[in-house]
Amino acid sequence: MINLVEVYEISQVAKHSNNLKQAYSLREIYVNPDCVVCLKEVSFIFDQLDKDQLPEGLDNRQKFTRVHLNHGHTGLTLIVVGSLASVAEKLNVTRGKNAN
Repeated sequence: MINLVEVYEISQVAKHSNNLKQAYSLREIYVNPDCVVCLKEVSFIFDQLDKDQLPEGLDNRQKFTRVHLNHGHTGLTLIVVGSLASVAEKLNVTRGKNAN
């Protein structure tokens, strides 16, 4: 099992209203690297960084990776802290001979 840090969405009630707003938090997770199907760089989360909706301590230079896991018919998708290359290295994913 490999230790990663997941960025997950939480809902918070906005002050002075009953409207829910998006907010994000971090949690430590463990992933079985044998279950990883695909890794993709995440770009939309940078919009959230600009809106100060991510947890404190994350720098606007931080990169994120979407991890797709084999989880039955639907699969499971997580967003983790780290660049595509660093997450792939941590999961010990190597490029095939035909990779570009």
